[in-house]
Order: sequence, then structure tokens, then C-alpha cells
Amino acid sequence: MTIYCKHALHQIKVAVTTIVEIIDRLAEHDLLKRPTPNKHSIGELLEHIATICKADSLIADGASQDRMTDYYTSLSFENRFQIKKALLHNYQLLEKKFMNYTEAELQEEVTAYWGITYTRYEWLLEMVAHIYHHRGQLHAMLMHCYGIELKVALFE
Repeated sequence: MTIYCKHALHQIKVAVTTIVEIIDRLAEHDLLKRPTPNKHSIGELLEHIATICKADSLIADGASQDRMTDYYTSLSFENRFQIKKALLHNYQLLEKKFMNYTEAELQEEVTAYWGITYTRYEWLLEMVAHIYHHRGQLHAMLMHCYGIELKVALFE
């Protein structure tokens, strides 16, 4: 594993750790809150966040659209505990996978089912951006729509 991979994975871990802290500060009923009609509820957004590390990893391996649909439809979360467990588990899978890639494997290009081509390392960078994007959405929804003061340090 390259030092760059190690650092990128660390940034994902920072995001995952702070998302876990946010989940721990919520009540189950907070998951039902939907700040914008026809958009994700807090719980639905957290479910999506919990899948990012695994879903994006599958995409980085060239998974087909059918494979991704099967993955997403196989998921079911009943509470905060299950969301948190999936988030942590999926991060561990991602970390293990990327820690074992060689430099050559990290530089291999993989095309997503919608046609974009990145190296595996670029896919990892996309995952950093993806998880931070949704953590920001979650934080803004909770703070600005519901006035929930999280008191979570979002950066080191």
C-alpha cells in the first residue's frame, strides 16, 4: 500500500468516526425527520452513508448496474445500531482491500457502469469526497433544519 492510500483511508476513517459520533447523539425518532419533502430522511441519508465504502468499492471493481441494484435492494436497516454497524464494517472491508493493493493495481483503470474511467486510486479519492459530501449534508440538515447541536468536531 502506498503512503497516499494510507492517508486517503485515514481521511475516510475520520469521516466515519465523526458520523458514528453523530449517530450516537441522535434518537431513533430523529431518523424519521425529512427536512425536504420527496428527499431523503435523516435515516435514509444515514443508510446511504453506511453503504458508501462498500458500494463505491464495488463500483471501483467494475460492478455492473445490475450488481449494484442487487446490492442496494439487499440492504435493510432497522435502527441506528444497524446503520452504525454497517458503516464501520464497510469501512473495515474497504481498508483491508486497499491496504492489499499493489502500486500496479492502484494504477489500473476501471470503468464504472455509467462510463466514467478512473484508476483504483482515483476511485478511493472519489470515496473520500463522497463520504465527506454526505456527512456535510447530514450535519447541515440536523443543525439548520432541526436545531440539533451536535458538538462533534468534524475535522482533526
